[in-house]
Amino acid sequence: MRLDVRGEICPYPMMRTVEALGKLAPGETLEVLTDHPPALSTIPWEAAKRGFAVEVEAIRPGEWRLILRPTGGRLDPAKAVQEVMRQLGGVS
Repeated sequence: MRLDVRGEICPYPMMRTVEALGKLAPGETLEVLTDHPPALSTIPWEAAKRGFAVEVEAIRPGEWRLILRPTGGRLDPAKAVQEVMRQLGGVS
């Protein structure tokens, strides 16, 4: 499933992502497109609480693709955010 929240600001990117996660079939991934920097921490935080790991890539300056994959269990939200920042080279 793909969710495009570009142009939206907090809390809507995170809220729409949580809503989409609830609609996924078991094992399905969610791709989220965003241009709102705070979403790089709010989305991974909420995804981790729901058992999704997040991979992130910069599409272009100020725009990112987050891939949320089910892990089968709840993750540490703080570590999930740290991992996203690591993937981005510390950019927030």
